[in-house]
Amino acid sequence: MLLAEVAATSDAVSATRSRLAKRAAIADLLRRTAAGDSAAADQASTNIEIVVAYIAGALRQRRTGLGYAALRDLPPPASEATLTVRAVDAAFAEMAALEGPGSAQARSAAAADLFGAATEREQAFLRGLVAGELRQGALDSVVVDAVAEAAGTPPDAVRRAVMMRGATGPVASAALLAEDPLGALATFTLEVGRPVRPMLAQSAPDIAAAFEKLSSADAPTELCVDVKLDGIRIQVHRLGDDIRVVTRSLDDITERVPEIVDVVRALPSDRLVLDGEALAIGEDGVPRPFQETAARSATREATPEAELASQLQLSPFFFDVLHADGRDLVDAPLHERLAVLDEVAAPHVVRRLVTSDPEAAAEFFAGALREGQEGVVVKSLDTPYAAGRRGAGWIKVKPRQTLDLVVLAVERGSGRRQGWLSNIHLGARDPEGGFVMLGKMFKGMTDEMLEWQTARFTELKTDDNGWVVTVRPEQVVEIAFDGLQRSTRYPGGLALRFARVLRYRDDKSAAEADTIETVRTLAGF
Repeated sequence: MLLAEVAATSDAVSATRSRLAKRAAIADLLRRTAAGDSAAADQASTNIEIVVAYIAGALRQRRTGLGYAALRDLPPPASEATLTVRAVDAAFAEMAALEGPGSAQARSAAAADLFGAATEREQAFLRGLVAGELRQGALDSVVVDAVAEAAGTPPDAVRRAVMMRGATGPVASAALLAEDPLGALATFTLEVGRPVRPMLAQSAPDIAAAFEKLSSADAPTELCVDVKLDGIRIQVHRLGDDIRVVTRSLDDITERVPEIVDVVRALPSDRLVLDGEALAIGEDGVPRPFQETAARSATREATPEAELASQLQLSPFFFDVLHADGRDLVDAPLHERLAVLDEVAAPHVVRRLVTSDPEAAAEFFAGALREGQEGVVVKSLDTPYAAGRRGAGWIKVKPRQTLDLVVLAVERGSGRRQGWLSNIHLGARDPEGGFVMLGKMFKGMTDEMLEWQTARFTELKTDDNGWVVTVRPEQVVEIAFDGLQRSTRYPGGLALRFARVLRYRDDKSAAEADTIETVRTLAGF
């Protein structure tokens, strides 16, 4: 399978808003991929997995070591499309494996060779993959539906298999290459020791809205209100003495969190799959800042943050159970799962309130915030565990914080945003003069907003290196975010968490933007 075919499908997907059209285009690509190596099943399987990742906008190697600098000065494009997806995947795997002295130079050379073999369109596609900005609307849910269409199976069967396998690629390969696709999908079941995709929550602006979404119109409905801890999502598997801890993205962190392993080993059940959060708690009982928890579970590098993190202990708190002592609970309603959870995981269970009274839930929410927690998750007691997607039965409620910041630069878009100025660089005002950069973001932008900001920032342009357009610091934008964390990546020493654009503030001048002192005060620094 040529990379050019994937890039062409990406263009087709980007060019339409129709989910059905996106699905059809991807399904056609998958059929061609499956048929391309009919004489070699292993090659076809690998190609399908690569194509599934690429069309969803991701590399199979989560980290390649390539940064924006490596994408700025690309070699001249090739005149003919010759790159195969297998060759591209191998090149990125080689880059990801490089480490030690000289690795940066070797990685840059390998990137130059790869991009030099790509046509102009392929270069743009690859750059979007590396930068994580291939926004053509082919989210994983669309790809899953496309797999079902290509294989001629019900979408729910594919979703179920992806949930259990924890990845779309292997499921797509099984469904597309099997003589009995449904039979192949049925082989993907919950297996203790193999991570499954975690259930995610939808959002609501407040408790009242969450209750309105989940409650019956006829009578008050009892709902579960969990404290939402400001930690890292963990999924724990126990099979006897074999314990495995993975993150939300299914990265294995078992060796980095021995204290969590010890907690799970002390639980009464020896066959478990638990879902929860881990966080560092200070001696005063108050959660430590999120970045300290994140650093504690991150790769062990010689940094000040890692040195601090090594002194911290993580505490696990579980809010769901998917398997206990030979019984699969994924399809059981939440109230049954909670009863089992209280038996197998006490006293390491997230604090919760079961109530039909929105006012009581609001008081519980306020109390969680006073404790330094992130908010709450309101849950229906009747819903199963809808792994791998934002189930309608879970709704998170968090306080929204906003800042008025100034746009310092903007990056050219790729994929669906090709031709627009997209990712904006944000700065807070320095009272002594100038602006302090806090980070980059692209979320919350509608097509109308992208069109407007492309025209606006073209007017404000002071420099353009082909990738980043530097602008006069005049445009104020209102940003919503969930929190702040320390960061050595940006000059301000801080970064916004889950930032998204609310609106551009033409009613404010840059002199009225929030200051870096305001941001540091919000962060508690």
